[in-house]
Amino acid sequence: MTAPAISTSTFRALANRNFRLWSAGGIVSNVGTWMQRTAQDWLVLTELAHVNGASAVGVVMALQFGPLALLLPFSGFAADYFDRRRLLFCTQAASGLLALGLGLLTVLGLVQLWHVYIFAFLLGCVAAFDSPARQTFIGELVGEADLANAVALNSTSFNAARMIGPAVAGVLITAVGTGWVFLINAASFVAVIGSLCLLRPADFHSRVRAVRSRGSFVEGFRYVWRRPDLLAVLLMLFLIGAFGLNFPIFISTMSVHAFQAGSGEYGVLSSTMAIGSVVGALLAARRGAPSVPLLIGAALLFGAGCALAAVMPTTWTFGAVLVIIGVAAQTFTTSSNSLVQLSTDSAMRGRVVALLLAIGVGGTPLGAPVVGWVADVAGPRWALGVGAAAGLVAALVGLRYLVRHVGWRPWGRFKTAA
Repeated sequence: MTAPAISTSTFRALANRNFRLWSAGGIVSNVGTWMQRTAQDWLVLTELAHVNGASAVGVVMALQFGPLALLLPFSGFAADYFDRRRLLFCTQAASGLLALGLGLLTVLGLVQLWHVYIFAFLLGCVAAFDSPARQTFIGELVGEADLANAVALNSTSFNAARMIGPAVAGVLITAVGTGWVFLINAASFVAVIGSLCLLRPADFHSRVRAVRSRGSFVEGFRYVWRRPDLLAVLLMLFLIGAFGLNFPIFISTMSVHAFQAGSGEYGVLSSTMAIGSVVGALLAARRGAPSVPLLIGAALLFGAGCALAAVMPTTWTFGAVLVIIGVAAQTFTTSSNSLVQLSTDSAMRGRVVALLLAIGVGGTPLGAPVVGWVADVAGPRWALGVGAAAGLVAALVGLRYLVRHVGWRPWGRFKTAA
C-alpha cells in the first residue's frame, strides 16, 4: 500500500538507514542533554547563587556558548578538513566525561558555583568542534536532495528531546537531586556513540574536503562578505540568538520570581515551549526551500510572542504563549540553518556553518549577561521585552536586505537585482 503523501514528504530522509541510526542515537543523547541543562540552571539559580541568580545563569550560558565564537578559526576548518565521523566520536565521548565529572561533584556534595563555570566552559570548547561537524555531517548521510528535510527532522528530534528532557529533569530534581540528572546524561552518550559505530561509511555521500593552507579561516569570512544574503541571515540570527534565545533565563526567572513556582513547574514550562519547537520543525520539514521572507515572518512572530509572554498573569497562560514562541524560534533557526547550508559551496560549508553557530549561539556571551542583568534589576518581564525587541529589529534587517538587494517594494513588486 502506498504511504500517504504527507509522510513521504515530511519524513523522507528517514528512508536512509544511516540517517535513521544517527537520529535514533541522537534523540536519546539529546534527552539527556536537555535534562542536564535544566538541572544545571536550577542548581545555579536555587542552590549555588544566593544573590543575583539570573546573572549567574547568564554567566554560565556565556561560558558554555562563548567558545563557539572563540574557537571559530579552528572548529569550522576542522569540520571541513577532518573525517567528521571520527571527530564526532571524540567530541561525544568528551561531552559524556564532562557530564560524569559534574555529576560526581554534585552527588558527593562538593560542587560550587565556580565548578559549574569551569565545566560549562569546557563543555563549550567541546561543543565548538562538535556542533559544525554534527550539522554538516547530515549532508554526508543524506546528500543534497534531502538535506533541508534532514536538517528539519534533526531539529524535530532535538526539540522532541527538549519536550521530554526538562519535564523528566524537573521530576528527578525533586526525587533524587540534580547530581543524578548529570550522571544519567553521561550514560546517554552511549547511544549516540553506538549509532556512530553502526553507520555504514560506504553509504556516505561524497564531500569535497578543504585543503589545508594559510588563510583558510579568512577565506570563510571573505566568502560570506561577498554574499549579502548570507550577511543578512547571519545578522538576523545574531540579534535573535544573542538577545532572544535566552530561555533558561526567561523561563527560570519567570517561574521563580513571577509565579513562585517549583522545579516541577519549571520543567513543565520548558517542555511546553518545546511542543511549539517540534511543531515548527515539522512544518519546516514539509516546506520546500527556505527563504528570507519566511525568516522575516518568523522573527516578527517571535518578537510578538515574547511581548505577549511578558504580560501573561499565570503560569499556564505563560506556558501557552511559550508554544507560539517555540514555533517561531524553531522556524527561524531551522530555516536559517537550511538556507545557509543549501546556498553555500560544499568545500566551504563547515566554515560557514561554524560561523553561523558562532554568531547564533556564540552571541550568547554578549546577550545572556545583559538579559540576566535586566531580569535581576527590572524583573523577568522586562527581560522578555529585550527578546521582543530583538525579533523586531531582526525582521527590519531582513526587510532592508529585500529592499536593497532583491528590489522589494511595499506594494509587493520584485525586480531583478542589479
